[in-house]
Order: sequence, then C-alpha cells, then structure tokens
Amino acid sequence: MEETAHQDLIFLELRGKLQTGLLFIRSDVVRDDADVQIESKQDSVLSVQTPDRTYQVKLTPAVSLVETSCQRSPGNTQHGSHFRLRLKVEQPTEAPCSVIGQLRVNVTYSFLCQSCGSMVLQDRAFGRVLPLPNGNWNALVDDWCCHPDPFANKKLLPRDGDCLLGDTFLLLARDSSCEQTLVLEEKSLQKASAEQKHGSKHVMVSCRSCSAALGEEVTAGVLKFYITEILVKPRDDGECDITQLSLESEPNSERQRFLEQTLASRLVELSSAQSIFRFSIQTPDDKAVILLWLLNTDSLVASFPDAAARADSFISADNKEHQSCRAVKAVKVLYILCSDSKLKDVVEVWEKDISVHPLLLPQSSCEELQKLLMSSTSRLPAFLRCMNSYQVAYMRM
Repeated sequence: MEETAHQDLIFLELRGKLQTGLLFIRSDVVRDDADVQIESKQDSVLSVQTPDRTYQVKLTPAVSLVETSCQRSPGNTQHGSHFRLRLKVEQPTEAPCSVIGQLRVNVTYSFLCQSCGSMVLQDRAFGRVLPLPNGNWNALVDDWCCHPDPFANKKLLPRDGDCLLGDTFLLLARDSSCEQTLVLEEKSLQKASAEQKHGSKHVMVSCRSCSAALGEEVTAGVLKFYITEILVKPRDDGECDITQLSLESEPNSERQRFLEQTLASRLVELSSAQSIFRFSIQTPDDKAVILLWLLNTDSLVASFPDAAARADSFISADNKEHQSCRAVKAVKVLYILCSDSKLKDVVEVWEKDISVHPLLLPQSSCEELQKLLMSSTSRLPAFLRCMNSYQVAYMRM
C-alpha cells in the first residue's frame, strides 16, 4: 500500500487509561516543528496552530490537555513529525452497548432491515433473553461430563417468547408475520469442516423489500438474524430513522459506520465479559477470513483527511484558515487477512489455538469489514500501520 496515497494530514490518538496522546502532522502541512503550537481551549477543545491554518479537535467531555505537556518526538521522518501529549481525564467515557447488550425481557421491540429500514419483525416482546454458550463450548464438553456427550447433534433453540443471544446473532422463533416481510431461499454451502466437506443445504433469510440477506433459517421454526444486518428499536422510541446512525455523508458511509460501530461495541463487550482479545472472523461455512487482535479499548481518535476525502462530515471547513473535527471513541486492533499467503504460518498457529474466539458473520459483512480495516490502515501515518506481521487499524464506536 502506498505510504501517502490516502494518509491523513493530521492524526491524533488519545489513550484515556494511560492519559497520554500522540499527534502526527504530515510533512506537507508543516516542515518545522517550531511552527506548531498546541494548546487546550475551553470546553475540551484541542487547538493545533500551523503557519497556514488552525486545526481544532473537539474532545469528549472531561478530557483536556495538560498545559506545557507537549513534547516533540525526536523520531521525525521525511513523512512528518509527531508529538507526545499528556491528558487530564476526569471521567472515562463508557463504551456504547451493542444490540445484544441492550435487549431486555418484557420490552417490546421492532426489528428492521439495516439496508432499507423496512420492518421485518414487529412488536416482539420476550419472556426470556438468554445468552448461548461460548463458541468453543463443544471442545470443553469432555471436561464437564464423565459419560458420552449428551449434547451431541443437538441444537439449542428458542421457544416462543425467547430470544437467544449468540456472539454476533440472535435466534428467534418464527411466526406467521414473517411470511409478509421475509424471503427464504435455499443455497448450497461448502462447509470447511471435514465432516461436511461435501457441502450442505443452507436456507438464507432475506428482506422482502430490498432482498438484503439478514440471516439464516436454523430449523423450520427458528430464524437466525446477524446483528450486522438488522436494527432493533424499542417500540417507545417511535419510528426508526437509520440516517441517525450515520455521521458521514459519503456514499455507502451509512452502512460502513453502522458495521464499524456494531462490531467495535461487540468486541469490547466480549473482551470485558470473557477476557477474550483474539478473534477469528469467519463466514457461515466456517472459513476464517480475518484474524483480529483487540489491543486498546480506551482510544479517542481524530483526523483531518487531505482534500480528496474531505467530504467526511467529521470535518468542518467553514473557511480556509480554520478546520475542526471531533474526536470519537475507538478500539485499536491488529489484524491479518487469511488470504495473505505470506502469513500462512501465523494463520495456522491461530487456527490451532483454542483461546482464539470464532465470530461468524455473513460473507458480505466479512468482505465489508476487510475493506473497512484496510481503509483505516491506509489513512494512518506510515510508522503506525504495522506491528510485526500485523496491520493496525481503528474501529470507531
């Protein structure tokens, strides 16, 4: 990947727990470090003054720069320079919950297609909202039981009024209303596991309005919906406006923002609840696509893209001498694309490690996530893009 093709003019990462920060400025923005002034304004605003213009970053509440703490790093390169900062964090911000973290019993929900906003399930209230076992639970059955596996060839399925929560999906009982809003289509999948190497029939569940794939049919009476494909709204919230989830105005950015926020929030939940930090992103046929290592969950990031990408509405450019953006909470991840033949040995080690947690996503979402991660990497300063064999990316929440 070219070092400056999509690289941001200015990149800022703040670490809430460590109360430190890193500011990178590209060489074509300022050539002499002495020409840069960094100071903290009122209302949690960080100001970066260069000879040509002033860049302002709106931080989250209760986060500010410690005055006189800015230090120029000696490791300046031909691509730019960077500064170390110290922060004052009065109150850490909480990570937003994913759909799975928000569902409650005795609350009426509506389920909508994320692609078009059409209602797919209406007025669903659950008497039980229960988590499914960990994705690796089958491997531990021998340690639990002194007799043959009682769960062999058995599926955990919801009853009427149940909602079962997987790592990236919901299991719901099917009812008569599904006929008007959903389409079921049989497809053939090539399973990666040896026992199903000849392929199996697979029933996809799609939105009747826009044909977007939402999940799968588990049995004739049970449907699986992936959290990357649906919106879930409590009935009291009124109509769902999917544009409220978007912070950008570029084509397809609405979908990208939703996918990024949904997966980042879910990674944080899993790491917090189960101390899991390494994930294998897999398609429904159990094929690993991305190996993901969750590194930091307390980052705030902000950036100023160059002119080619300035349609991003994180950036406000009311005049040529002043630009502003807001810092957003993000997770920092390391990742490897399993298709990279040069890293075959690393992929094989991960595949044999039972501490690596599998996360199933639709094929299309796996491809979108891959593009999203690669785009994030390409915008980083060159010296921050790699860590050993891994690529570095940020996922905003």
